[in-house]
Amino acid sequence: MTFSVLMSVYIKENPMYLNESIKSVVNQTYLPSEIVIVKDGPLTNELNMVIDKYKEDYNDLFKIIELEENVGLGKALNIGIKNCTYDIIARMDSDDICVKDRFEKQIKVFKENENIDLVGSYISEFSGNKDNIENIRAVPTSHDDIVKYSKRRNPFNHMTVMYKKSAVLDSGNYQESFLNEDYNLWVRMLVKGYKVSNIPESLVLVRCDENTYRRRGGIKYIKSEVSLQKKFLKLNHINFYEFFSNILIRCGVRIMPNFIRKEIYNSLLRSKSKNS
Repeated sequence: MTFSVLMSVYIKENPMYLNESIKSVVNQTYLPSEIVIVKDGPLTNELNMVIDKYKEDYNDLFKIIELEENVGLGKALNIGIKNCTYDIIARMDSDDICVKDRFEKQIKVFKENENIDLVGSYISEFSGNKDNIENIRAVPTSHDDIVKYSKRRNPFNHMTVMYKKSAVLDSGNYQESFLNEDYNLWVRMLVKGYKVSNIPESLVLVRCDENTYRRRGGIKYIKSEVSLQKKFLKLNHINFYEFFSNILIRCGVRIMPNFIRKEIYNSLLRSKSKNS
């Protein structure tokens, strides 16, 4: 079964992390048919060198899309989706690491159930060394549980998803929604009736540090949360009670000091790794 991998890279990425990320993709037990990398604006020489090296080593595998200016993740992925050759697309972030058989396990889901339009998985969050797993973000696995969960929280780990291009485009593709581009898309897909699932194991290792929690706070994020909940209400995905309670809870977390927000994520919204 043929499929594309979609990544977006911008100037502030770490070249070493990008190298590890791409390496984990090209060393999969089930290889993609193409890897589409969107350069979201001009990159550093170091980042370009990483991409050029892989392009040279795997010339026919890579398709590079260069944007003249930084447009943000939502618009970059919107463009990237349109440039993917195959209907099945796997998302990958430029600083995370795929488990070796990630694609093999996800493709198996598509092969066994042609009605599935999107499949994700759990993630393992690590700090420093990839073997230093601290937390697991588990997500609901069945379609009905995912729909229910999505009324309160994001039901997918974005860097783990594999989906059908046709379903994404029919749902309006990625749209600009600060730090919520993925959540926004998932709900539109669910409202459209597309079938989804999650594999109950971690298929991607995700870097996590102080900046991870710092990025989840602030006025800009609060405005984005309110805007997102308004969209969900307009789509009839949530009712008025859910709308107001979501804003109260989610925005409350955004205005907390970083150390408290970190504790909430780690203690209440994640499960501890057996190795931690």
